[in-house]
Parts: sequence; structure tokens; C-alpha cells
Amino acid sequence: MTKYPTIGLITPLSMSIYEDAKTNTINISTLSLAGMARITKIPSSNADLIAYAKAIDTAVHSALPKGKYLAVNHQSKPTQALVTEFTLELEVEEGDSYADTKDGFKEEFESELGPVGFLIPKSYAIAHEDYDCFDTYSIIRFNAIYPVSKNHPEAGAYAPFSVVIYKKKDEEATHIAFPSIHNWISDLDITDKETVKVVKQTHEMIQTILEELTE
Repeated sequence: MTKYPTIGLITPLSMSIYEDAKTNTINISTLSLAGMARITKIPSSNADLIAYAKAIDTAVHSALPKGKYLAVNHQSKPTQALVTEFTLELEVEEGDSYADTKDGFKEEFESELGPVGFLIPKSYAIAHEDYDCFDTYSIIRFNAIYPVSKNHPEAGAYAPFSVVIYKKKDEEATHIAFPSIHNWISDLDITDKETVKVVKQTHEMIQTILEELTE
């Protein structure tokens, strides 16, 4: 966090555990070191990111000691930005603190998510001396992940997805970002038209909510 607030884009890190009926195997899907570096723009040579990936590797092999990594050969290339980002300056009213104003924004954000089918399994407020706030949300929309996971159970590496909201103490702007959901289509080689439609719709929903809140 000290150098790369983009770590919030994978906090928490998503993972799926599923059985492959064809091979009768238990599988775990999550982002590799390269995948984490790609979405966060943190260099894959970063010692902390390497340690993070190593900790995941250790945990996975502890759970499945006879397991092995499988190659992923998706050929499609993303056509959209990897991350969708917003900035705003929260106006702190007299008598309020930045924390009060930020909490009011979060309450409004949460109230917009439920009616369109989004759930928030977990949220985190992470204290750090460089930030006035660093909050992340774990968000999922079952209407999107369910049809995707039927043919692409490895999609659990992407869902729930994280929304990060942060403000550095030496900046006026509050930043909001999430990994662009429409890239599931290219990353997972989704070709079914109805599934493509619901993935795009899910991205547009969360983007529209944040656009309206940050205007």
C-alpha cells in the first residue's frame, strides 16, 4: 500500500474451488503472480508481490499436496481498459470529518448496489499512516457469475471482484477503482451471446452507479 494503492484491486484476492466431473479432480483457480502484476501494474519483480504469490502457492500446495498447476491457454486479448477508475473530491461540511463524509458516500454507494442485484460479502477498512482512508469492497452479482461459471468455473479468480476507495493524506482527490468486468469475456474466452450480454450489463451497472456518485 505504501507505494502501490492498486493492491486494493485484488484485496481480497478471489479464488474458486470446484470439481471437474470430466477428470474427477478438485481444482483451485486464482490469479498467478503474472495475473496480479497485470491488473495492479505492480512489477512482477516486486519483492512483496512475489512473497504474496509464494504464500498463496504454499497454501494451495498444503491443501492439495499432490496437485499441479495447469496451463491456461486463452487466446483472446482484452479490448477494454483493464481497470475502471474514478476520482472525486468529497466536500466535508462544517462540523464533519473526512471520515464522516466518506462513510456517507459509502452508505449511498451500498444503497445503490442492492436493488440491481449486487451483494457485498465483505468489506475492509485498512488503516495506514499514508492514507485518510483505504477501503475495499468484495462485490458479486450472481446473475453474472452463475452463467459464466457453468462453462468457466475458473472465473472464481475474478469474482467476487474488488472495489477500492482510497485517499492519500497529501492529496485532495479520493480515488475509486475496480478491475473491468467486461474483460472476463476475453480473459475467459466467453462466446455464448447471452452470457456475454450479462457480463457487459454487470460492468455497465457498476460503472453507471459510480459515474453518478462521482459527478
